[in-house]
Amino acid sequence: MNAIIEIRRLNAAGCSQQQIARACKLSKGTVGKYLQRAAEAQITWPLPEGLSPAAVEQRLCPRSSALPLTRPVPLDCARIHTELRRNGVTLLLLWEEYVAAHAGERTYQYAQFCVHYRAWKARLKSSMRQYHRAGEKLFIDYAGPTVPVVDPGMSCTQCSG
Repeated sequence: MNAIIEIRRLNAAGCSQQQIARACKLSKGTVGKYLQRAAEAQITWPLPEGLSPAAVEQRLCPRSSALPLTRPVPLDCARIHTELRRNGVTLLLLWEEYVAAHAGERTYQYAQFCVHYRAWKARLKSSMRQYHRAGEKLFIDYAGPTVPVVDPGMSCTQCSG
């Protein structure tokens, strides 16, 4: 706020925007922006009596009440986790569905959507204990179709039968 007041003071003293930018260690664009806002808000130098720095800031940079200050719609991470098991389902697709389902409400951007889901997923227990009595169950590890094994020492006459 002091920089804005200093910009207004130096401008009233007749300094150029370039000189003001060098003196305040700001860009010329920033100086121009603040001078334009001061002109629009009719803030003159010297400041009117009783105008505090907070009041100057409020007049130069009014807060927009259009942006909601609510929290984004919470994620249903359990549903997301279940949906990701299906073929062709990605986090991007689920995020797009999340945004579409909550149109007009404040939602997470894609990066934060992924951060929240991955943080939830990291808290899951990733092991599964199986208790069984020996010989009671048979476990088979099937990896799908296999490649046939051919003995290179076997002659072609032996192959045909």
